[in-house]
Amino acid sequence: MKFAGIVLRNVHSPISSVEYGKPFDALLSGGVVLEEILMLSYDAPSAISAACARLNTEYEGVFLICDKVLSQTAKKIVSALTGRRFSDEYHLEGEGCFFAVLPDGETGADIVRRQTIALVDGRRKNSYSRVVIGAVSPPSAKLNAALKRAFAAAGGKLDLNISEKYGCARIEIVYDASTPKMVADEVVRILATELEGYLYTLEDVSLARRLCEALKLHRLRISTAESFTGGGIGRAIVRVPGASEVFFEGINAYDNRSKQERLGVSELTIMQKGAVSDETAYEMAAGLISGGNCDVAIATTGIAGPKADGTDKPVGLCYIAVGTKERVRVFRFRLSGDRETITETAVNLALFHALQEIK
Repeated sequence: MKFAGIVLRNVHSPISSVEYGKPFDALLSGGVVLEEILMLSYDAPSAISAACARLNTEYEGVFLICDKVLSQTAKKIVSALTGRRFSDEYHLEGEGCFFAVLPDGETGADIVRRQTIALVDGRRKNSYSRVVIGAVSPPSAKLNAALKRAFAAAGGKLDLNISEKYGCARIEIVYDASTPKMVADEVVRILATELEGYLYTLEDVSLARRLCEALKLHRLRISTAESFTGGGIGRAIVRVPGASEVFFEGINAYDNRSKQERLGVSELTIMQKGAVSDETAYEMAAGLISGGNCDVAIATTGIAGPKADGTDKPVGLCYIAVGTKERVRVFRFRLSGDRETITETAVNLALFHALQEIK
């Protein structure tokens, strides 16, 4: 079956104002590959109607993504074209073509996962399975070599969808019921073996969730002391349901006085080594552990940019400390990109190294 998508947007707003990526990614995860995607203005109904009419004859499924307030308009256009009513709030089963009018963002993605894929599978008389592999900052050469071997082993019998953001590589293996399971298992084995040391999950879960699961399993509590990541690590953790069982506190020690007064960082350390240093990160994490209220500590200090801190240290330099009652380890990184990319990548690196410390 062939599928297409339409994004309805306000031409006076940024393209990013319509979060179409998440529902389209959810379709891809269910084996629905969109061969054509159109971006149309919501205030041009004749153009939308003409596009739907053409796609209705060329494809077996069409998915419209729009802001919720525009859904009724979109549904009226589709109903008028097909002469049919929507069978539920989002889907219309046409004679030849299947239509779905979906909200954007995570809401639309959730509908796709819970309802749309099952309806599509019923029409194409097939079902799809998937395995998600997550890795943090694998070297490009290693990742490319792993993917090359995996594609060779797949032999065209399954799809590998790869995305990478803020240091996290996500590899989605999608295959239908006709694919021998041994082929999928071999692809997973290759990727897990090649990316050993960078892997954090073989499930579709976030890095923060995996950390929270590990903390719960070992009955540990975690605290964070963040300088340049500004609370991003703590925010990622508390987004996980049940995080209150494992998260004790988060301190945003941005100012040097805060590092000294709240975490016990030595004034001499900051004077001699600087706020962005191995020693300062170490003492920040050690200060949390010495408080006696947590079993695991994460501390970050660095230069996110766009300007340096007045020293000879470059933008992107950061130190991430992960401590337990037995030891504190400090990791040095030189990250690249804009301010957001640097800080968000550091957040993922911190979560990953904390997970590695307690696995």
